[in-house]
Amino acid sequence: MKLEELIDSQWLRPMIVISFVAVLLLLAFQVLQPFIVPVIWAVILAYVTWPMHERLVRLCGGRRTLAAFSMTVLLSAAIILPLVWIVLLLKSEALPFYREILPMIARAKLPEFIADLPLLGPRLQEILAQIARDPGAVDVAVRDFFAQSSGEISALVGGVGRNIVKMGIAMVSLFFMYRDGEHFAAQSERILEQFFGRVRVQHYLEAVGNTVKAVVYGIVLAALAQGTLAGLGYWVAGLPVPVLFGLLTFLVGLVPFVVPFMWGSASVWLYLTGETTAAIGLAIWGLTAVSWIDNIVRPLVISGATRIPFLLVLFGVLGGLAAFGLVGLFLGPVILAVIMAVWREWLAEKRSQPTAPSEF
Repeated sequence: MKLEELIDSQWLRPMIVISFVAVLLLLAFQVLQPFIVPVIWAVILAYVTWPMHERLVRLCGGRRTLAAFSMTVLLSAAIILPLVWIVLLLKSEALPFYREILPMIARAKLPEFIADLPLLGPRLQEILAQIARDPGAVDVAVRDFFAQSSGEISALVGGVGRNIVKMGIAMVSLFFMYRDGEHFAAQSERILEQFFGRVRVQHYLEAVGNTVKAVVYGIVLAALAQGTLAGLGYWVAGLPVPVLFGLLTFLVGLVPFVVPFMWGSASVWLYLTGETTAAIGLAIWGLTAVSWIDNIVRPLVISGATRIPFLLVLFGVLGGLAAFGLVGLFLGPVILAVIMAVWREWLAEKRSQPTAPSEF
């Protein structure tokens, strides 16, 4: 058989085309891999803030480039300025808190029910006794830790630098998402329709859009509300640096059901330092004002918008966080939402098919 006839055979030509496309996609993935996560962040931010961008386009008289640049600058400022503020806050409040906490630890006494715990109680009592005898030993231990961890610190600094570069890439990508997002979305939709059909693509895109919005509103805004309410409780209870602890509560609040460990630890700390009334008040505030957002509002917002069980969303958030990092908070639920959309469509197709007549 000649080479031309072999190439024109029914099975070899499609295989060559598929192999060629697969190699091109693999090479493209290798080239674009460092930029995938920043672009995903840009897509999420652009999608969530798109209504605001459209209003800005109208204010700019339809000039989409000017509106995209203005929106990118505003969103960059909304992200960078709070980060700078957090860094300055850590610098101004973390050190005074560290200096204040040592005498408080030295004066603290373990309650009997903790001191009587096997293994843990004696160890905690030994640590408190050592701090009481020599508070300066903690400073020495901290300095030794940083001296022995210079490699990890260098890696951390390098990671911060890489994250700054990724943030810059995300902001540049965000500008083009705002300016050309409609054309890009239309082209992507047409390509997907070639594979799955128009109706299915509409269902899948609807599932993705609803899930992204639900995760943003249900996780990010809920964490912000929890951090604010918890910070107010820390301030009223007299906890040192309540703003810093409120910010930490917001950060851990991005992961469901973790916030109670924050205000619970603060309540235990107040109790150990003799502030029994403040500890009880903070615990009540955490149970009534803070946790209800995590246990009631967040499940209702996410499950109601995505029409999938909150337990599945929870698995998507935690599994996505473990698999993809912070962006997995959104990718995990989106992936499961698309799978649920495919599942429901498959069940609907099965129900719509006529049942074969029985042979008996």
